Amino acid sequence: MNDPVLRISQAEAVPQPDVPVDLGRALIERNLITPWQLFYALRCKRSWDATLPEILLSRGWISAEDLSRALCQQYSARPIDLQLDPPNPTLINLLSPEFCLKHSILPWARVSDMFVLVTARPERMETVRPALPPEMRDALIVVASEDQLRDYITNTCKPHLTKMAETRVDQVFSCRGWDRRNHTRTICVILLTLSLLLAGIFAPMSLLAALMVWALLSLFVATLMKGTAFVLHLLHRHDPPTPPMPPNSRLPRISVLVPLYRETEIAQALIRRLTRLTYPRALLDVVLVLEEKDTLTRQTVAETRLPKWMRVIKVPSGSGLTTKPRALNYALDYCKGDIIGIWDAEDAPARDQLEQVARHFAHADPNVACVQGVLDYYNPYTNWLSRCFTIEYSTWFRIVLPGLARLGLAIPLGGTTLFLRRAAIEHVGGWDAHNVTEDADLGYRLARFGYRTELMRTVTQEEANCHPIAWVRQRSRWLKGFMVTYLVHMRRPRQLWRDLGPRKFIGFHMVFMTTLTQFVLAPLIWSFWGAAFGLQHPLTNHVGPHAIAIAGFLLICAGILSSAIALTSVMGQGRERLYPWVLTMTLYFPLATVAAYKALIELLVAPYYWDKPAHGKTAEATETAPSTPETNRLS
Repeated sequence: MNDPVLRISQAEAVPQPDVPVDLGRALIERNLITPWQLFYALRCKRSWDATLPEILLSRGWISAEDLSRALCQQYSARPIDLQLDPPNPTLINLLSPEFCLKHSILPWARVSDMFVLVTARPERMETVRPALPPEMRDALIVVASEDQLRDYITNTCKPHLTKMAETRVDQVFSCRGWDRRNHTRTICVILLTLSLLLAGIFAPMSLLAALMVWALLSLFVATLMKGTAFVLHLLHRHDPPTPPMPPNSRLPRISVLVPLYRETEIAQALIRRLTRLTYPRALLDVVLVLEEKDTLTRQTVAETRLPKWMRVIKVPSGSGLTTKPRALNYALDYCKGDIIGIWDAEDAPARDQLEQVARHFAHADPNVACVQGVLDYYNPYTNWLSRCFTIEYSTWFRIVLPGLARLGLAIPLGGTTLFLRRAAIEHVGGWDAHNVTEDADLGYRLARFGYRTELMRTVTQEEANCHPIAWVRQRSRWLKGFMVTYLVHMRRPRQLWRDLGPRKFIGFHMVFMTTLTQFVLAPLIWSFWGAAFGLQHPLTNHVGPHAIAIAGFLLICAGILSSAIALTSVMGQGRERLYPWVLTMTLYFPLATVAAYKALIELLVAPYYWDKPAHGKTAEATETAPSTPETNRLS
């Protein structure tokens, strides 16, 4: 094949004119659009972060081929076919693959001392030029299709992009390498086990007393934290909603990543739900992230007709790691938006959710890097387990998390309905591909870099896991991820203190230590229930019956407060049928204790194992629009 340099002449590739020919007028003169279509697009352009071509394409008023020819004529750029005229391979490393994917641009050739860049978005070139190396800022341009350009970068830079997906986060903030032999960790585990064993043999009552004191202390801290959040909820429950977009501001482009893995039952329902979104299509970029080896899901999606604003990114197989954060890292560079969102496969977001996100960011301080929405379930009445799961989620997302945020503490993020400023997620290094709760880790890593997370009132519905074994598997992954996240950030406690500050440092320990201790040492706490009803406690002869009675009384008080908080969280949602089930939550949490011990074992033998539950197992999950008015309310 001939060198592309020989195929281009100075007459064919000249610099863009300072005042380009009006594209809209040219399109009208060529009878490609009508005047009213142009007027509509120009009016939208004033309030949207979208170019005229993007608006026209999103409305289906012009074909990509006609528009490409018009753009080439306007910018005096030659259209090329990258299959026939590929870029000069010696220039491929002059720009990073991440930059090329983000801006849809690539070094194509060099004529004397002048570079030639191929782009799929010539109308955005003037905003990209300042970010180019100095020697490329006056480059000539040629135009290729976006699909061709993206495929070329993907195929040429596949090893680099795959490696970056797994190692994007700095080693200091990552748990990668834990699957390799670690003598220090092994020695520590052995010493801890021996210490507990010796204590259990020679001083069993002292060991039991120490563990029970720690369990009760964690219960007290957890109750204090939830109680404070409850009071703040009552004080702020009538806060006004986010105001409209500020004057002279423009709606941003939003890219939403939707990782799919073995989701053949639910993939088509998800696509139908997302078509209900009301955000302007010219600003909407939904990216379905599929694994290369997941042929069943890829086939399911391929059989579904996707709208223009929805596309598929295939994550190549790598070292054998197949996790959600790895997929998110890989797909991040393919996104077009300045705001990056995440939805899960079973999600049914509110129709106006993205408008709410845009308004929130428009009024937020620059250091607000993330907004987290409320997660709820659209199948709360499937069985007892789904009822309790719904109550637990309602308590966490409607009362506890907002309370932590109002206290100025960093919060562990949920895995979906979170939206991030792209600059911030790139700054902190994306997601830890090896952490099975990448969301909780990201929440604290953002805080360590000086960013804040805020809660927003929009609701996304999910499918409640309503099968005990699947529930335990899912919860064990969450708890294992909590353990991993705590250990990673506590590698250097003094540095963590400096990064977070005293208040957030204490809050970090409150969240993780209370959560993990409450489940791991739950059997010790249960023993006080019997004492509260007159049964003999193992420590009665050592600490006295009065101390045991006081502990039992405090435990009952904590249970009553937890029930009050849970009941308040579900009030005002039209879910009166859930009220009586609040009283059964005491019977629900022992499942989490089973999951905690499973998580402890996996932490030692399989830290990266992603125990993924199957979705689409209820009738609501496969419906196009399972939402009901009650689930979009906030009390």
